[in-house]
Formats: sequence, C-alpha cells, structure tokens
Amino acid sequence: MTAPKTVLVLCTGNSCRSQMGEALLNHDLAGRVRALSAGTRPQPKVADGALEALKQLGLPTDELHPKDVAAVMDEDIDLVVTVCDNARESCPVFPRPVPRIHLPFHDPHGEPLESFIRVRDEIRARLIPAVREALDL
Repeated sequence: MTAPKTVLVLCTGNSCRSQMGEALLNHDLAGRVRALSAGTRPQPKVADGALEALKQLGLPTDELHPKDVAAVMDEDIDLVVTVCDNARESCPVFPRPVPRIHLPFHDPHGEPLESFIRVRDEIRARLIPAVREALDL
C-alpha cells in the first residue's frame, strides 16, 4: 500500500472552511490522504459552528486548531487546496513546487448553525471528488 498523499487546505482564518475540509478529507479519504489545514492569518480558535457541524456527522474535532501556514511549510505536501479567494491571492511559495487547486466556499462565520451545515455539505460534495481527481485516487 502506498503512503497517503498530504493535502493542505488553506484559507485566511483557518477557523471554519479549511478546518471542515481537513476533518472531512481525513474521514472520507482515510488511508489515502492525510489532510492538514492552515491559514494566512489564523484566528484564535475554530468557529463553534464548524465544530458543531462536524460533531453532527460524528467526526472528531479535538485535534482541530488554527495554525499559521508557516507551521506546515516543512511538510511534504502533495496538493494545496485554497478555499477562499484571499488565501489564493496570498498563498505562499512552498520549498518545492506543489500543485494547487482553488475551490472557494461561502464563509459562514457569524451565521447560524444551518449555514455551517450547508457549507460543510458543500465542502464534502465538491472537495472530496476534486482531491480524488487531482491526486488520481
């Protein structure tokens, strides 16, 4: 069996969309993908709505915490997925060339839980197949 591919899900605050993307990828593509997330300007904590939306699917959230993209620069990343336009614009240059895809999602920060659930479901519907295709899984 081949080693899992490492996918970095990048957004600005690393408090919502990228965190949900990390958790969904690690669950839905377990064994084939190791997902990380980071932000270009990370927030102090993961949004409560994002955590609750993930918990409603029975996904673990204890390990989720915002981190700066600098914290993952030394990782051997196989794919970068930017999930907001700002992260795409300010995506850093990695030590080696890394393929990138851009899949923007609505930011539900500050909105009711239903918005987080809609975005979670959209991330699952679009991100998982896009990563599968990009990494030929």
